[in-house]
Amino acid sequence: MKNSVVKGAFGALAVAGIAMIAKKAIQRKRFVKGLFEEYGIREKSPFGLADKIREMNDEDYQALKGKFKKEFASRCGHKRSEKESVAEA
Repeated sequence: MKNSVVKGAFGALAVAGIAMIAKKAIQRKRFVKGLFEEYGIREKSPFGLADKIREMNDEDYQALKGKFKKEFASRCGHKRSEKESVAEA
C-alpha cells in the first residue's frame, strides 16, 4: 500500500512539473511572436530575425538584445537584491 501512495505522489508531482514547463514555453513563444510583430518581421524563423538584426542600427540592436536578456535570463540560484524586490512590489 505504501508503494502505491508514493507512486501516486510522484505522478502528481510529474504532472505539475510538466504543466509548469508547458506554461513557460507558451509564455516564451508569445514573447518571440510579439517581437516579430513589433519589428515587422514577416518570415517567422531565426533567419528572418537574423536578417532584421543585420538591418538594425546599433541603438535598436541594443534594445532588442536587452529584451532577450530580460526574458531569457536564468533565475536559478540567484538571490534577489532589495532593489529588485522593491521594484517588483
